[in-house]
Amino acid sequence: MDVLATLADGALTVRRARIEDLPALLALIAEDPVSAGRGDAVGDLAPYAAAFAEIDADPAHLLVCLDEADGTTVGTLQLSVLPNLGRRGTRRAQLEAVHVSRARRGHGYGAALVGWAVEEARRRGCGLVQLTSDASRTGAHRFYERLGFVASHHGFKRDLTSRR
Repeated sequence: MDVLATLADGALTVRRARIEDLPALLALIAEDPVSAGRGDAVGDLAPYAAAFAEIDADPAHLLVCLDEADGTTVGTLQLSVLPNLGRRGTRRAQLEAVHVSRARRGHGYGAALVGWAVEEARRRGCGLVQLTSDASRTGAHRFYERLGFVASHHGFKRDLTSRR
């Protein structure tokens, strides 16, 4: 099963995601109003399967599931290790697509998952963990600040799917 860690006194397991987890991961993403507003996690599974295969094939990227003891997937995130010339060549870990089931929020699951990711980044030689969070997610911002993250930068994105 490719278990990476056991958390919360054995109540939770972090494991490498498998392609058969894709429906559960997309359901977690679809629960999020911001993601749902973008049309994420709906429609044809082919682009999601292709993205999964690309992530899974690259050792710099790790997509994980957070499972309860009964095997129910209740969280996910992607950890990507980025080499960098800044900060004297310090490797960075980027956290992406951090999602915890709405029904499990406020139970420490997200803190356990992100805490594991921070330690995994350290184990992989990273000196910095970074993430972005949509500006409208003020609750998520408070969550990350409680975990020791600092809102030190403004993030900028440019949509390349349109010709603007």
